[in-house]
Amino acid sequence: MFGPGGPSLRELAVQALSSVEHGYDLLAPKFDRTPFRTSDAVLESVAEALAPLGPFEDGLDLCCGTGAGVETLAGLCRRSVTGVDFSAGMLEVARRRVRPAGGPEVAWVRGDARALPFPAAFDLVVSFGAFGHFLPRELPGLFTQVHSVLRPGGRFAFPVLAPPRPAQSAFWALLGFDAAMRVRNALWRPPFVMYYRAFRLGDVTVELARAGFTVELTALPEFGWRDDGSPRARLVVARRLTPPTAA
Repeated sequence: MFGPGGPSLRELAVQALSSVEHGYDLLAPKFDRTPFRTSDAVLESVAEALAPLGPFEDGLDLCCGTGAGVETLAGLCRRSVTGVDFSAGMLEVARRRVRPAGGPEVAWVRGDARALPFPAAFDLVVSFGAFGHFLPRELPGLFTQVHSVLRPGGRFAFPVLAPPRPAQSAFWALLGFDAAMRVRNALWRPPFVMYYRAFRLGDVTVELARAGFTVELTALPEFGWRDDGSPRARLVVARRLTPPTAA
């Protein structure tokens, strides 16, 4: 992260003391040289799992960042792909770097995932690594927004990695990061919402069902299996079939 081309410790500190939107504007020119960018291995695995469910006409990458997911969508959708993000800086980088030769039309839209500026115009919505920027209480509204921009039968797909266990050092590293972020947000404004341990798969599947989706979980076998036989990575595929359940 602190190697050639990546952000310095000082630059990351400035980002972390900004709002989420401004922080990503600052990070955008170097984002693709950080571990925060979704790996090609994850993108390729998701594309392989989704391909048999297509073909898709129109796709949306929710919180698209610098456009890596849009490139994945371009291989799955025949007519158009759209990236939406609220960071103007990230979108500017995406416009420069993502230029598929031929294939579907590509569009970039600045917007908030919690208030999407689209009609029911998509057959496939994907998202990679964005959920840490939403508080648990925001997920129902987020899923309702995704439901509203999908055509009937359309799918919302995103990968989920199994959380580390207490015996692993990664568990304590993520716990420490989230604790530091909570202290930062208690003492500093504006808040920077980024939590690694706020995403509970069981809660998410319940909220997706309430929003009007049926949900399937597919193992991504390229990432192996845990000691108990469960996959290290899954793809959540939620299909729009019904109107949202009234609260």
